[in-house]
Amino acid sequence: MGLGKQAKRILITVAGAILLVVGVLLLVLPGPGLLLVLAGLLLLASEFPALEKYVDPVRDRAMKAAEESVSSPLRIAGSVLAGLALLAAGIVWGTVKSLPFSGWSTGSSLILSSVILFALLGWSYRRVKARRKTGTKASGQPH
Repeated sequence: MGLGKQAKRILITVAGAILLVVGVLLLVLPGPGLLLVLAGLLLLASEFPALEKYVDPVRDRAMKAAEESVSSPLRIAGSVLAGLALLAAGIVWGTVKSLPFSGWSTGSSLILSSVILFALLGWSYRRVKARRKTGTKASGQPH
């Protein structure tokens, strides 16, 4: 194995592990936890084939959760409000110096979380809309 291949493997392993850990943390914190767990698993499975058996179950649950997040106008409104709250919190944490962990490092991570939430919400909505048009569910099976 050449030095370039080793460096690539280490980089993929570290990135996959970070995505996986952050995804697991976001399962209990606000954020797209399952999708990040899936992304981490996909990266790690590319280097460690033994992990491939976990990809499909996580993919199925992540896609189902994405569809459920836009299954009703109330859920969409709740997700949008959560994203706006994250955005506002990021601005507040970036500008108000008396708050714990204040500063733009915390504020920008909250703002980035809101951007990711809005992007995933848009992606989920387009995905569900396309699936409804073709008449399939998250698992790919007909109604």
